Amino acid sequence: MDATASGTPTIQYHNIPDQPITTIVVATPVPTFERRQRHCFGTSIPGEFPLAANPSIVLHVLTACNLDPQDLAKLEASDLLLSSLVMQPANFAPDFELSISELAALDMCQKRGIFKPMTAEQRQELKQRCGGSWKLVLKFLLAGEACFRREKSQAIAGPGHSIAVTSKGTVYSFGSNSSGQLGHGTTEEEWRPRQIRSLQGIRIVQAAAGAGRTMLISDAGKVYAFGKDSFGETEYGVQGSKLVTTPQLVESLKDIFVVQAAIGNFFTAVLSREGRVYTFSWGNDSKLGHQTEPNDVEPHPLLGALENVPVVQIAAGYCYLLALACQPNGMSVYSVGCGLGGKLGHGSRTDEKQPRLIEQFQLLNLQPMVVAAGAWHAAVVGQDGRVCTWGWGRYGCLGHGNEECESVPKVVEALSNVKAVHVATGDYTTFVVSNDGDVYSFGCGESASLGHSTATDGQGNRHANVLAPELVTSLKQVNERVVQISLTNSIYWNAHTFALTESGKLYAFGAGDKGQLGIELVANQTERGNPEQVDIDLR
Repeated sequence: MDATASGTPTIQYHNIPDQPITTIVVATPVPTFERRQRHCFGTSIPGEFPLAANPSIVLHVLTACNLDPQDLAKLEASDLLLSSLVMQPANFAPDFELSISELAALDMCQKRGIFKPMTAEQRQELKQRCGGSWKLVLKFLLAGEACFRREKSQAIAGPGHSIAVTSKGTVYSFGSNSSGQLGHGTTEEEWRPRQIRSLQGIRIVQAAAGAGRTMLISDAGKVYAFGKDSFGETEYGVQGSKLVTTPQLVESLKDIFVVQAAIGNFFTAVLSREGRVYTFSWGNDSKLGHQTEPNDVEPHPLLGALENVPVVQIAAGYCYLLALACQPNGMSVYSVGCGLGGKLGHGSRTDEKQPRLIEQFQLLNLQPMVVAAGAWHAAVVGQDGRVCTWGWGRYGCLGHGNEECESVPKVVEALSNVKAVHVATGDYTTFVVSNDGDVYSFGCGESASLGHSTATDGQGNRHANVLAPELVTSLKQVNERVVQISLTNSIYWNAHTFALTESGKLYAFGAGDKGQLGIELVANQTERGNPEQVDIDLR
């Protein structure tokens, strides 16, 4: 690329030299073609063509490099154009009303799974909702993909039962099945992972598990549910008289393209492709911003502060909901519901009937990237790798070295030398995954679900509470990079934990009395203290 003496980059022009014309015998007149004036820039003369005259070259450069929205914005601001790569067509006809960086952002959006099936009208609506720029749409889509393993393998450690989804969309379930929550058409327990056969031909991309209930989301945005028939069941609840033992399409959501579901206590929430949050049940007394009956099966949009704000991830805990939002000025977290223990993060313990912005992240200069809602406490991973926790600190689940409550997010200083990429929370338990695949855990050691069993007798300290983050050395021994942790998020069920590796191997430890580990226990065993590989390939 040429530059002036002042250092300001200029557009490079490719001159096409005149070629000698030899005599050609032509049977018919040769048609003449007029040069399209739209390809001329400034004082360009015939034979001179700026690189920008063929945007597909630049689009290939920008999209092939997988630049993020910030890079595209910087590129647009500096007016730089790359000048020498092999030409390759873009995915669409260039729009001369858009800048090159906007075209590149749109091209990359069209490669995302949830964007492809959208109509032109839906795409424009999403663009306006995100702030009027394709770069902001790309930021929204990428943020959502980073939060939960959409269209990748995943394992869910539910209350007493487990769900595993392969990268190809096949679903396996095992564990407790008293309500038919395994989806096999029976109510019998299964300790061995078993494929849900009735879903053949349907690719599942996301799963959620609650007490006696399972929800699955397909790549087409359809939601399938089985187990207890009430969206607002309590843990042992009396709600829901009918058991659904095979996956059934949720008719009330058929007009909403759903990308994520979260099951809390007394309520369920789903997130749409456009970033809108809908909740079922537990709306009496306007607990979630609307007035409904406990057994209401109609989705209600979560309005208030989130009405026009695109959400990329939701997380449900005990009677509260967290929403990670993507806005032009950065990422933010909103909370709504029960404030007991300070788990809403607003500096108090009062309930919030409407979504409210957690302002502390701005004071910490932290951009939230992943949010997790435990039963009584919550956690966030920032873009810079810092981890924040808040809420009820019992058993040391906040990782601050004590059992104090924190009513606003507080950075876990013991992880200052760790760049975190993932966090998972349960009932007084927290796990953090670093960018190199190491795993740290802290909080309640009941059921050996922290993974800190080191004694040769199989007991040792595996039930001890951990007040500050400790490296899970038992997972270091698998010699693979861990990419996801899932643990039971329930105050009524003994916890178990899954660790998923980069190669698709699944390791389990903790409570296994209902077969939820996917590992056969012998004699009087009810738990496993050390991670053991589950016989299932999630690739």
